[in-house]
Amino acid sequence: MDTEKLSFEEAYKQLSELVKKMESGELPLADSVAAYEQGIKLKAYCEQLLKEAELKIETLKVSTQA
Repeated sequence: MDTEKLSFEEAYKQLSELVKKMESGELPLADSVAAYEQGIKLKAYCEQLLKEAELKIETLKVSTQA
């Protein structure tokens, strides 16, 4: 799956769904490991998008104060 093409909302939804599946305890070990790996990637991607949004907001704040 190419996370780079997902919106924040899509990535967060996928991450939430993975967490629910893992918390259910019904996934086999190999599937749980794969879900965990995908979850790590989605989490990092969501964090990246949030940081970018935060930087844009800070830039806008600074430019409107000038």
